[in-house]
Formats: sequence, C-alpha cells, structure tokens
Amino acid sequence: MPAALREPSKLAARYLETLAATRGASPHTLRAYRADLAEFDAFLAGRGIDTASEIAPRALRAFLVALDERQLARTSVQRKLSAVRSFLKWLVDQGRLASHPAAGLRQARGGRRLPGCLELAEIERLLDAPDVTTPRGRRNRALLEVMYSCGTRAAETVGLDREDLDLARGIARVRGKGRKERLAALGRPARAALQDYLSDPKRPKPSVRAGGAVFLSERGTRLSTRSLQRIVEAELARAGIARRATPHTLRHSFATHLLDRGADLREVQELLGHAHLVTTQIYTHVSIERLRDVYEKAHPRSGKR
Repeated sequence: MPAALREPSKLAARYLETLAATRGASPHTLRAYRADLAEFDAFLAGRGIDTASEIAPRALRAFLVALDERQLARTSVQRKLSAVRSFLKWLVDQGRLASHPAAGLRQARGGRRLPGCLELAEIERLLDAPDVTTPRGRRNRALLEVMYSCGTRAAETVGLDREDLDLARGIARVRGKGRKERLAALGRPARAALQDYLSDPKRPKPSVRAGGAVFLSERGTRLSTRSLQRIVEAELARAGIARRATPHTLRHSFATHLLDRGADLREVQELLGHAHLVTTQIYTHVSIERLRDVYEKAHPRSGKR
C-alpha cells in the first residue's frame, strides 16, 4: 500500500499536528519526531502492518531489536523509542488501539552521560573574551552573560524579545519548552552588558521579521540557534579554552555552580524550567563527582595519594 494511503502514516501526520498545536513542540522536536515516525512506519510496512490496530507488542519488540542491530548511539535509540511510545499512547487515547503495545517492554538502560561543565575560572575567561570595542563583541558579551546568568537554553536565548526584559528589576521572561514561561534573574553584569548592547547606536536595525528580537545578526534578523553555537565556539577560541562546549554547557555550568554553592535543588529546578525534579537531579551527580575529585586529591587516606 502506498505510504500516503497507509493508516499509520496518516495518523502519524495527525499526531504531529496535535503535538504542534496543543503541546507547543519546537520545530526541532517536530522534525526529529517526523523522521522517527516515518522510520517506524517504514518498518511496519515491511512487516505488512497497514492499520494501527495491527500494531502489537511483538512488532514493537522487533523494532527495538532492529534499532539495536544498527548499533546506534543510546541517546538516538531512546529518542526514537520516545517518539514511537508517545505516538502509540496518542493512538490509545484516540481509541485506535485497545492497549499500549509498549506496556511491559523493557530496554537496557545505558549509563547516563553527565552534562559537561566549565570551571568558574573558565567561565570568567569566556565572559571576558568578547571584544567590546565592536558592535559584534558587545552583542556576544550580552549573549554569554545572559546564558550564564539565567541558565537559558539556546532557543530560549535567541527567542528573547525586548518586552521580555525588565532591566530595572533584573528580570527576564523566558519561554521554555511547551510554551511554558518562567522568570529568570539577570545579574548585574548581565544587565550592564544588555544595556551596553541595546543602547549601542551601531546595533543593526531590526528587520520586519525580527520583530522585537533582542539578539540580532549583522543583517538585522533574529539570531538563530546555529549562529549562537558558532558565536560560543568563536569566543571559546578567543578565550583560549580548548575543550568543546556548547550553549547548553553554559546552562549546565549555571546549574552546577549554583548547587556547588549551596542552592536548593528545587530552586534550581524552577530556575532551569524543568517540569520534573528528576531531570534536575543529574546535576547533583556532577557536584558529587567534583567533590569526590577534591576529596581524592586532598584527603591523606583517600587511596589516591
């Protein structure tokens, strides 16, 4: 049966529309889920499964085996399964499936990779790296200060509008995943960097499509997440920091440094915009590992001296 006429394919398209309309899924998430569900549909077609009601636990287990045989990265497998599980749950909710085929399915869990983190001295070098005698450098300084001060994701950072900033009170309104909003604190250095950048007469004039965007490209368009990645890489090189880091590394550093200095885990959860505390708890492992490293280097009976 042609893919365009297959029921699973049509239902997947409807599910993605629902995901975009009611859950505020980002374009990146939608692209990934569309590719993952197309792969799942092709697998079902290869097994002669043409209707949603035919999707059984056996088919899902076979799909998992097929993924494992490809020796994909554990994170890639987990993302694909997450997309499929979510789609199948929607089919159950829509009455297309009597029960969830993944019920009782177990997958070997790989070790969870701890997030990367810059040391405080490296953060200070990075924040001092931009050449603030140039318009680009003033923008880059403001970008880096905001990400480290607020712990924002890349998309949240470039998505900031002028109306989201209250520099007098040191507050930024951040739009996170699922269109959820939260308030983030702007420290004094971040406020000063933003003020310098926004009042810069050489700041590019915003294009019509840029709207009220805070961070602009040289062409006056809203900065993209890809451009933000390149800016971070360029400033890392300028700071002489050899290790690889991303905009998300600044978010990880923000959370880890707060916990290192005694911040409450639930407070950090709110600052990061995490829906579940378990997501934030990974940063406690980072802090514990750092403390263990200090202990093993300093304690006379740690066994490492």
